[in-house]
Order: sequence, then structure tokens, then C-alpha cells
Amino acid sequence: MISKNQIKYIQSLHSKKNREQEKLFIIEGIKLVTEFILDGSYTIKDLFATQDYIDNHIDLLKSKTVNCTEISLEDLKKISLQTTPNQVLAIVTTKDHELNSDWLQQGLTLYLDDIRDPGNLGTMIRIADWFGIKQVICSENTTEVYNPKTLQASMGAVLRVNVIYKSFNNVLSIAKNLPIYGALLEGKNIYTTQLQKGIIVIGNEANGITPEVQKQITNAITIPAATNNGSESLNAANACAIICGEFFRQLNY
Repeated sequence: MISKNQIKYIQSLHSKKNREQEKLFIIEGIKLVTEFILDGSYTIKDLFATQDYIDNHIDLLKSKTVNCTEISLEDLKKISLQTTPNQVLAIVTTKDHELNSDWLQQGLTLYLDDIRDPGNLGTMIRIADWFGIKQVICSENTTEVYNPKTLQASMGAVLRVNVIYKSFNNVLSIAKNLPIYGALLEGKNIYTTQLQKGIIVIGNEANGITPEVQKQITNAITIPAATNNGSESLNAANACAIICGEFFRQLNY
């Protein structure tokens, strides 16, 4: 059974400040937690699960020697961030990821400039995973990768994509002579532009790419809209998906 002190401690991890201080984060739900257990690249400190989850995953829990505590649905609701908790919640140790310079020089990299919505960040990490992009670099002002909403939206893609935080100037010091594509309304039509591997910059949901980063863009690109459309722009994650899809189509990497 879970104690009152444990409940209070887990609730404290709902806060970014406490997650960073403790170097821990929360994942929830059958699919996401099971995927983390199977992957094994993160250390699961504690796992709290209903009897149904334990009964259905007993062999996996034993084989991975996961520290599992049975919990009632009522107590699971107390520690969960979800409206309807799904059987299991895990406390996981964070990892410090380093920039892979080989992937940067030889592949396609997303640079997310001041993305504030956790769901958008998680979705873009998932998009990167879908299109085989191994590395996502986030500006230092971009929302936290270990935000529970980010992790939920990524659908486990954080296990397969290297997500790091660096200023754009630090990236430029390594990414010499690489084309830098920026998603801008005044850019060239992405469908008629010959694309190369390099860095794709996606900007803030409301304000786009920051002026400092815009100065470094060598190839401004845009997704053309219908001439009679009434929308000013696309959602950042939707734009990211379309852009990555066109890079994938042209380069077939």
C-alpha cells in the first residue's frame, strides 16, 4: 500500500521545480509505462499499479525487477495528473542527453525555438521519430521534455529520439556549413525547393522564430496555403509534420 508521505511526495513531482530538483519525472498509463519498462534505457525508481496491471504484467515486472507497489484506484487518482488514470504510474530518473555531432552533421535535425506548449513539444518529438529524425534540439526557453503532457503526447518517442537543450549559437559552433531551414511565412515554397539534410527550425506558436535565430537562417521555407484561405498560420506541430514529410519525400533518408 502507498503511504500518505509517498502520496505527498509524488504530488510534489507535479511541479517542474521539484522534478528538476529531484531529477525525477512521472509517466502514466499502460502503454507508456510498459514501453519504458521494456526499453530499459531509463531507471524506474518506483511503480504504483492496480492489481489488474500487476496480474497482466507480472512476468515483465519480475524479469525487469521493477519495484512495484499495489495501489487502489482511489489512491492512484490522488497521485495522477490525468482525469481518468489508467492502472499504472511510474517515477523515473531523468537522464542528461548530449548532442550527437555525427547525427547533426550527417542527418536531419529539428531545432525547436521557444516552443511553449507541452503537447506541441511531445507531438513534434513523435513526428521526428516517425520520420526517422534521431535528434531534436530545443532552445533553452522551450518547455520541459519531462512535463507529463509532453511525455504523454510523445507516445514513447522520447525513448528513441535524442532530445537536448542548447542555445542556437552553441549549435552553430558545431553545425558548420550546414543549411539552416526556417519555417517562415515569407519563405520559399517548400514543394518547389530542392531540400538537403541540415537543420529545420520551428518557431514559437504565437511569435514564430525569434529574431536572433532568424538572422542565422540560410533557407527560409513556407507551406503554401490556398489562395482563398482565411487562416493566418498553421499550428506549430502541424507545420512541423508537413515540413518533415516533404524532407522525407525528397531525401528518402
